[in-house]
Amino acid sequence: MRWFLSGAAMVFLAACSPQTEKTYTVDELAADDGLLAKIIGECRNNPGELRDTPNCRNAEAADGKLRLERMRKSLGG
Repeated sequence: MRWFLSGAAMVFLAACSPQTEKTYTVDELAADDGLLAKIIGECRNNPGELRDTPNCRNAEAADGKLRLERMRKSLGG
């Protein structure tokens, strides 16, 4: 009976926890300019809380990747 109550309490607490945001990969963000701009805007608007989140790190990496690709193209490479 104790295990049942413990399990029920865990399920209840898990259901009440805040929803986690979907984590996007670098390639997903590089392919979607609108989503990339949105996430980078949010991260730069609140760097104290969001700087170390996976989405902010991946968005910065995708932005850097796209910048390098544009530089390569402009240099004829």
